[in-house]
Amino acid sequence: MPEFRTAVVTGSTSGIGLAVARALAEAGHAVMLNGLGDPTEIETVRAGLADETGAPVAFHGADMSKPYQIADLVAATEARFGQVDIIVNNAGIQTVAPIEDFPVDRYDLIMAINMSAAWHLTRLVMAGMKARGWGRIVNIASAHGLVASPYKSAYVMAKHAVIGLTKTVALEGAEAGVTCNAICPGYVLTSLVAGQIPETAAARGITEEEVIRDVLLAAQPTKRFVQAGQIGALAAFLCSPAASEMTGAALPVDGGWTAH
Repeated sequence: MPEFRTAVVTGSTSGIGLAVARALAEAGHAVMLNGLGDPTEIETVRAGLADETGAPVAFHGADMSKPYQIADLVAATEARFGQVDIIVNNAGIQTVAPIEDFPVDRYDLIMAINMSAAWHLTRLVMAGMKARGWGRIVNIASAHGLVASPYKSAYVMAKHAVIGLTKTVALEGAEAGVTCNAICPGYVLTSLVAGQIPETAAARGITEEEVIRDVLLAAQPTKRFVQAGQIGALAAFLCSPAASEMTGAALPVDGGWTAH
């Protein structure tokens, strides 16, 4: 084994993914970032994370809706760091619309990025993890993997499926030292959530302020957004020795939302 573990975190140039990448880098792991965006801005993020943590940090711009690019992400990580020990399936997109009006192309893209990408990345690294007798798979699901909300049919479907994948992979990796767990965040004020606010306002015929108060945070008894760093800390814990017997779990971090 190398002196450090290597983690691939998808959708990690901002928001929850970047917080997870930071927590893993702070724990001493090498990190392969992934995401889409302006190359100059992404390089600033990559270099900043490496400087802040002292960890090796690289970047690959795979489009997670395309299986051949996911395969190239794995190959590039192995070429750069030797192997893949940890994956965090975080990449995701959202569209809010009644099912009868839901754009079919957006449905297909949500399912590809939020669900199928996790399956493909797991498929590609599982054999190596089993052979080495150690692996950590963390799926960033959602409270919407445990409960539903209206106007989010594709997202809710995909996140429920991710939890099913989590349980199946946990069983397949149990005797080989490979754990698989899902984190189920409530609302985190990321760009993804911020983008839902005007869409939800339009779908429900209410103001954006009412969306925040009466739709988003209405579900969370604490009446506070979850912090991205809290998700990162939990992901790092799941990759630590203390969590070696945790597998197949769907862990809510949702301010009490799913306690209802």
